[in-house]
Amino acid sequence: MISVLILTRNEQQDLPGCLASVVWSDDVHVLDSNSTDLTVGIAKNFGAHVVQREFDNWASHQNWALKNIPFKHPWVFYLDADERVTTELQQHLLAAADAPGDAIAFRVQRRDFYLGRWLKHVQASPYYMRLFRPEKMRYERLVNPISIPDGPVGLVSGYLDHFPFSKGVGFWLERHNNYSRFEAEQILANRAAHAKFSLWSALFERDFNKRRHHQKELFYSLPLRPLLKFFLLYVAKGGFLDGRAGLTYSILQSFYEYMIVLKTRELEAKR
Repeated sequence: MISVLILTRNEQQDLPGCLASVVWSDDVHVLDSNSTDLTVGIAKNFGAHVVQREFDNWASHQNWALKNIPFKHPWVFYLDADERVTTELQQHLLAAADAPGDAIAFRVQRRDFYLGRWLKHVQASPYYMRLFRPEKMRYERLVNPISIPDGPVGLVSGYLDHFPFSKGVGFWLERHNNYSRFEAEQILANRAAHAKFSLWSALFERDFNKRRHHQKELFYSLPLRPLLKFFLLYVAKGGFLDGRAGLTYSILQSFYEYMIVLKTRELEAKR
Protein backbone atom coordinates (compact mmCIF):
# COMPACT_ATOMS: atom_id res chain seq x y z
CA MET A 1 0.00 0.00 0.00
CA ILE A 2 0.85 3.69 -0.23
CA SER A 3 0.55 6.51 2.30
CA VAL A 4 -0.85 9.83 1.06
CA LEU A 5 0.22 13.36 2.00
CA ILE A 6 -1.95 16.41 1.28
CA LEU A 7 -1.03 20.00 2.17
CA THR A 8 -3.93 22.33 2.95
CA ARG A 9 -4.88 25.87 3.88
CA ASN A 10 -8.61 26.71 3.77
CA GLU A 11 -9.44 24.00 1.25
CA GLN A 12 -13.03 23.16 2.23
CA GLN A 13 -14.15 23.46 -1.39
CA ASP A 14 -11.58 21.21 -3.06
CA LEU A 15 -10.54 18.82 -0.30
CA PRO A 16 -13.59 16.48 -0.45
CA GLY A 17 -12.94 15.63 -4.12
CA CYS A 18 -9.24 15.19 -3.46
CA LEU A 19 -9.83 12.83 -0.52
CA ALA A 20 -12.44 10.89 -2.48
CA SER A 21 -9.81 10.20 -5.16
CA VAL A 22 -7.45 8.56 -2.62
CA VAL A 23 -9.91 6.43 -0.63
CA TRP A 24 -7.90 3.41 -1.79
CA SER A 25 -5.20 4.38 0.73
CA ASP A 26 -5.62 3.40 4.39
CA ASP A 27 -3.09 6.00 5.53
CA VAL A 28 -3.96 9.56 4.46
CA HIS A 29 -2.25 12.49 6.18
CA VAL A 30 -3.31 16.13 5.91
CA LEU A 31 -0.69 18.72 6.87
CA ASP A 32 -2.81 21.80 7.49
CA SER A 33 -1.51 25.37 7.78
CA ASN A 34 -4.00 26.47 10.47
CA SER A 35 -7.10 26.67 8.29
CA THR A 36 -9.95 28.89 9.49
CA ASP A 37 -12.69 27.14 7.51
CA LEU A 38 -14.03 23.55 7.59
CA THR A 39 -10.89 21.94 6.14
CA VAL A 40 -9.82 20.09 9.30
CA GLY A 41 -13.31 18.75 10.00
CA ILE A 42 -13.68 17.49 6.44
CA ALA A 43 -10.32 15.73 6.62
CA LYS A 44 -11.21 14.01 9.89
CA ASN A 45 -14.63 12.95 8.56
CA PHE A 46 -12.81 11.16 5.74
CA GLY A 47 -10.64 9.38 8.30
CA ALA A 48 -7.47 11.30 7.50
CA HIS A 49 -4.77 12.00 10.08
CA VAL A 50 -4.45 15.77 10.59
CA VAL A 51 -1.33 17.63 11.71
CA GLN A 52 -1.24 21.42 11.87
CA ARG A 53 1.85 23.55 11.34
CA GLU A 54 2.38 27.23 10.60
CA PHE A 55 3.44 27.63 6.98
CA ASP A 56 6.87 29.21 6.43
CA ASN A 57 7.84 28.30 2.87
CA TRP A 58 7.18 25.41 0.53
CA ALA A 59 10.45 23.49 0.77
CA SER A 60 10.65 23.84 4.54
CA HIS A 61 7.02 22.80 4.96
CA GLN A 62 7.37 19.73 2.76
CA ASN A 63 10.70 18.67 4.25
CA TRP A 64 9.20 18.94 7.72
CA ALA A 65 6.35 16.65 6.69
CA LEU A 66 8.67 13.96 5.34
CA LYS A 67 10.77 13.98 8.51
CA ASN A 68 8.03 14.22 11.15
CA ILE A 69 4.84 12.56 9.92
CA PRO A 70 4.68 8.85 10.91
CA PHE A 71 3.71 7.32 7.57
CA LYS A 72 2.42 3.77 7.81
CA HIS A 73 3.81 2.60 4.48
CA PRO A 74 7.29 2.90 2.92
CA TRP A 75 5.93 4.75 -0.13
CA VAL A 76 4.26 8.19 0.00
CA PHE A 77 2.18 9.89 -2.67
CA TYR A 78 1.97 13.68 -2.40
CA LEU A 79 -0.80 15.81 -3.91
CA ASP A 80 -2.56 19.14 -3.42
CA ALA A 81 -6.22 19.65 -2.59
CA ASP A 82 -7.04 20.81 -6.13
CA GLU A 83 -5.64 17.61 -7.64
CA ARG A 84 -7.37 14.28 -8.31
CA VAL A 85 -5.90 10.80 -8.75
CA THR A 86 -7.50 9.09 -11.73
CA THR A 87 -8.41 5.39 -11.57
CA GLU A 88 -5.73 4.54 -14.12
CA LEU A 89 -3.08 6.39 -12.13
CA GLN A 90 -4.16 4.66 -8.92
CA GLN A 91 -3.61 1.25 -10.46
CA HIS A 92 -0.16 2.16 -11.78
CA LEU A 93 0.87 3.77 -8.48
CA LEU A 94 0.05 0.62 -6.54
CA ALA A 95 1.86 -1.52 -9.10
CA ALA A 96 4.95 0.72 -8.95
CA ALA A 97 5.07 0.62 -5.15
CA ASP A 98 4.66 -3.15 -5.21
CA ALA A 99 7.52 -3.68 -7.70
CA PRO A 100 9.69 -0.52 -7.82
CA GLY A 101 12.88 -2.17 -8.98
CA ASP A 102 15.79 0.10 -8.05
CA ALA A 103 13.68 3.29 -8.20
CA ILE A 104 13.21 5.32 -5.03
CA ALA A 105 10.80 7.80 -6.66
CA PHE A 106 8.41 8.02 -9.61
CA ARG A 107 7.19 10.89 -11.76
CA VAL A 108 3.57 11.20 -12.80
CA GLN A 109 2.04 13.20 -15.62
CA ARG A 110 -0.30 15.98 -14.54
CA ARG A 111 -3.12 17.41 -16.62
CA ASP A 112 -3.99 21.06 -15.88
CA PHE A 113 -7.55 22.13 -16.71
CA TYR A 114 -9.06 25.56 -17.40
CA LEU A 115 -12.47 26.46 -18.83
CA GLY A 116 -13.24 22.74 -18.88
CA ARG A 117 -10.32 22.05 -21.20
CA TRP A 118 -7.08 20.18 -20.72
CA LEU A 119 -4.21 22.60 -21.27
CA LYS A 120 -2.39 19.96 -23.23
CA HIS A 121 0.09 22.21 -25.03
CA VAL A 122 0.49 25.36 -22.96
CA GLN A 123 1.19 23.61 -19.67
CA ALA A 124 4.76 24.43 -18.67
CA SER A 125 5.82 21.23 -16.87
CA PRO A 126 3.66 18.10 -17.19
CA TYR A 127 5.82 15.71 -15.12
CA TYR A 128 6.11 15.84 -11.33
CA MET A 129 7.85 13.57 -8.82
CA ARG A 130 5.02 12.60 -6.49
CA LEU A 131 5.51 8.95 -5.48
CA PHE A 132 8.63 8.40 -3.39
CA ARG A 133 10.35 6.91 -0.39
CA PRO A 134 10.20 9.79 2.12
CA GLU A 135 13.64 9.10 3.58
CA LYS A 136 15.09 9.43 0.07
CA MET A 137 13.47 12.73 -0.86
CA ARG A 138 14.05 16.39 -0.03
CA TYR A 139 12.92 19.72 -1.46
CA GLU A 140 14.68 22.99 -2.31
CA ARG A 141 13.44 26.53 -3.16
CA LEU A 142 11.00 28.77 -1.27
CA VAL A 143 8.21 28.28 -3.82
CA ASN A 144 7.63 25.86 -6.70
CA PRO A 145 10.10 23.58 -4.92
CA ILE A 146 12.40 21.22 -6.77
CA SER A 147 12.33 17.54 -5.78
CA ILE A 148 15.79 16.18 -5.00
CA PRO A 149 15.73 12.34 -4.95
CA ASP A 150 18.56 10.27 -3.52
CA GLY A 151 18.47 7.50 -6.11
CA PRO A 152 17.00 6.38 -9.45
CA VAL A 153 13.65 7.76 -10.62
CA GLY A 154 11.00 5.97 -12.67
CA LEU A 155 7.84 7.01 -14.51
CA VAL A 156 4.28 5.94 -13.71
CA SER A 157 1.55 5.85 -16.37
CA GLY A 158 -1.82 7.50 -15.88
CA TYR A 159 -2.85 11.08 -15.14
CA LEU A 160 -3.00 13.29 -12.07
CA ASP A 161 -5.74 15.83 -12.82
CA HIS A 162 -5.19 19.39 -11.61
CA PHE A 163 -7.82 22.16 -11.38
CA PRO A 164 -5.85 25.34 -10.54
CA PHE A 165 -8.82 27.61 -11.33
CA SER A 166 -11.39 25.71 -9.26
CA LYS A 167 -11.82 28.74 -6.98
CA GLY A 168 -11.84 31.26 -9.81
CA VAL A 169 -9.32 33.49 -11.54
CA GLY A 170 -9.34 35.94 -8.60
CA PHE A 171 -8.07 33.26 -6.23
CA TRP A 172 -5.44 32.18 -8.75
CA LEU A 173 -4.18 35.78 -8.97
CA GLU A 174 -4.16 36.15 -5.19
CA ARG A 175 -2.19 32.92 -4.76
CA HIS A 176 0.32 33.83 -7.46
CA ASN A 177 0.72 37.26 -5.93
CA ASN A 178 2.06 35.45 -2.86
CA TYR A 179 4.09 33.06 -5.00
CA SER A 180 5.75 35.98 -6.78
CA ARG A 181 7.05 37.33 -3.47
CA PHE A 182 8.68 33.99 -2.68
CA GLU A 183 10.13 33.83 -6.20
CA ALA A 184 11.62 37.30 -5.82
CA GLU A 185 13.17 36.34 -2.48
CA GLN A 186 14.56 33.16 -4.05
CA ILE A 187 16.14 35.11 -6.91
CA LEU A 188 17.90 37.48 -4.52
CA ALA A 189 19.00 34.59 -2.31
CA ASN A 190 20.53 32.88 -5.36
CA ARG A 191 22.31 36.06 -6.37
CA ALA A 192 23.64 36.59 -2.86
CA ALA A 193 24.99 33.04 -2.85
CA HIS A 194 26.43 33.57 -6.34
CA ALA A 195 24.43 30.59 -7.59
CA LYS A 196 25.44 29.91 -11.17
CA PHE A 197 23.54 28.22 -13.95
CA SER A 198 25.01 25.97 -16.60
CA LEU A 199 23.78 26.45 -20.15
CA TRP A 200 24.77 22.89 -20.93
CA SER A 201 22.76 21.57 -17.96
CA ALA A 202 19.79 23.79 -18.86
CA LEU A 203 19.67 22.24 -22.33
CA PHE A 204 21.03 18.72 -22.03
CA GLU A 205 20.95 17.57 -18.38
CA ARG A 206 19.23 14.17 -18.36
CA ASP A 207 17.77 14.57 -14.88
CA PHE A 208 14.53 16.55 -15.30
CA ASN A 209 14.69 18.36 -11.95
CA LYS A 210 18.32 19.40 -12.36
CA ARG A 211 17.59 20.57 -15.89
CA ARG A 212 14.59 22.56 -14.66
CA HIS A 213 16.72 24.21 -11.94
CA HIS A 214 19.29 25.46 -14.46
CA GLN A 215 16.54 26.52 -16.87
CA LYS A 216 14.99 28.67 -14.14
CA GLU A 217 18.31 30.30 -13.33
CA LEU A 218 18.94 30.97 -17.02
CA PHE A 219 15.44 32.35 -17.49
CA TYR A 220 15.78 34.76 -14.56
CA SER A 221 18.84 36.31 -16.18
CA LEU A 222 17.04 37.20 -19.43
CA PRO A 223 15.51 40.61 -20.29
CA LEU A 224 11.81 41.04 -21.16
CA ARG A 225 10.93 37.82 -19.32
CA PRO A 226 7.14 38.35 -19.28
CA LEU A 227 6.99 38.75 -23.06
CA LEU A 228 9.39 35.88 -23.55
CA LYS A 229 7.29 33.64 -21.33
CA PHE A 230 4.18 34.43 -23.36
CA PHE A 231 6.03 33.57 -26.57
CA LEU A 232 7.36 30.31 -25.12
CA LEU A 233 3.96 29.15 -23.84
CA TYR A 234 1.65 30.39 -26.56
CA VAL A 235 3.86 30.01 -29.64
CA ALA A 236 6.81 27.71 -28.98
CA LYS A 237 4.86 25.16 -26.93
CA GLY A 238 1.76 25.49 -29.11
CA GLY A 239 -0.54 27.06 -26.53
CA PHE A 240 -2.62 28.48 -29.39
CA LEU A 241 -3.78 24.91 -30.01
CA ASP A 242 -5.55 25.02 -26.63
CA GLY A 243 -7.91 27.73 -27.88
CA ARG A 244 -9.19 30.52 -25.66
CA ALA A 245 -8.08 28.64 -22.56
CA GLY A 246 -4.51 28.49 -23.90
CA LEU A 247 -4.45 32.21 -24.69
CA THR A 248 -5.82 33.20 -21.28
CA TYR A 249 -3.42 30.90 -19.46
CA SER A 250 -0.43 32.28 -21.39
CA ILE A 251 -1.43 35.85 -20.51
CA LEU A 252 -1.90 34.98 -16.84
CA GLN A 253 1.49 33.26 -16.64
CA SER A 254 3.12 36.28 -18.32
CA PHE A 255 1.51 38.60 -15.79
CA TYR A 256 2.76 36.35 -12.99
CA GLU A 257 6.25 36.67 -14.42
CA TYR A 258 5.89 40.44 -14.48
CA MET A 259 4.90 40.43 -10.80
CA ILE A 260 8.12 38.54 -10.06
CA VAL A 261 10.14 41.14 -11.98
CA LEU A 262 8.50 44.03 -10.11
CA LYS A 263 8.89 42.45 -6.68
CA THR A 264 12.51 41.57 -7.34
CA ARG A 265 13.20 45.21 -8.17
CA GLU A 266 11.29 46.31 -5.09
CA LEU A 267 13.26 44.02 -2.80
CA GLU A 268 16.54 45.10 -4.38
CA ALA A 269 15.66 48.74 -3.74
CA LYS A 270 14.80 48.04 -0.09
CA ARG A 271 18.03 46.16 0.50
